[in-house]
Amino acid sequence: MTGSPRPAAPPSPAESIPSADRPTAFAAWILAARPRTLPAAAAPVLIGSGLATLKGAFVPLPALAALAGGLLIQVATNLANDYYDFIRGTDTDERIGPLRVTQAGLLAPEQVRRGVWSTLGAALAVGTYLVWVAGWPIVLIGLASLVCSVAYTGGPFPLAYHGLGDLFVFVFFGLVAVGGTVYVQALTLTPDVLWAGAGVGALSTAILVVNNLRDLDTDRTAGKRTLAVRLGKTASRGEYLLLVAFGLAVPPIGVVRFDWPLLAWAVPLVGLMAIPPAWRVLRFQDPAELLPALGQTARVVAAYGLALGGVLAWAA
Repeated sequence: MTGSPRPAAPPSPAESIPSADRPTAFAAWILAARPRTLPAAAAPVLIGSGLATLKGAFVPLPALAALAGGLLIQVATNLANDYYDFIRGTDTDERIGPLRVTQAGLLAPEQVRRGVWSTLGAALAVGTYLVWVAGWPIVLIGLASLVCSVAYTGGPFPLAYHGLGDLFVFVFFGLVAVGGTVYVQALTLTPDVLWAGAGVGALSTAILVVNNLRDLDTDRTAGKRTLAVRLGKTASRGEYLLLVAFGLAVPPIGVVRFDWPLLAWAVPLVGLMAIPPAWRVLRFQDPAELLPALGQTARVVAAYGLALGGVLAWAA
């Protein structure tokens, strides 16, 4: 007597994508880099360069190097997230959101892992130049940024899995990014630099809140204890609103407290762009409804960086 035939294995995510729709290898790497998140790396450099200009200390090459380093660290963090979330079993077919190339089989895990280290190597090369320009304080900033970009989802204590992702973004894409950009040009830091970093750091963290709200159910199932999983939907909605409100309040307070140019009072007008994503965050029932809010919030960060950085530089 013969046994029942074994059922066929389900197709992999990559096999389920029609060949005509499969992205090229280059397009897959672009997907893995997550371009929508890059304003979180560019905006603080624009603001920091605006502050350096206001202080009469703008230097083009270190400013460009700070921008390149920030973008590379953001991309490395995204690649590491793609790789480690797949390895840990967090990214599954149930996940809602932009395609993850490792989980979808578009790039092999080893390829993505090599991409992480290659990108970090490029960031290290940029950082070496900045150390030559600004000295050993940049060593501490650079090493901490490189380590935490991997430790965000990798290593023995992944920050995102223990509810520390929001703090990571606020510190490194706010305080550190603005502070480092100013320091490599002015070789000094003042309190208004950290204040500016706190503002853009809050808005960049709001991008992460949208991402984690969207993934809340699948993250909880996978044991990824993001802050959204720990707080729940209602409190995370409140966190999003508080972060956006704080970020928009920073420029006017900068005028009053740090004598920033009066035109900085107009920067909170970019908050009009935050109304659609805030409405989605407050009203969503299906996580898929948050997909547009991620790009919308990233555009708020980009506009905020351009507006505040431009105002500070123009007033110099």
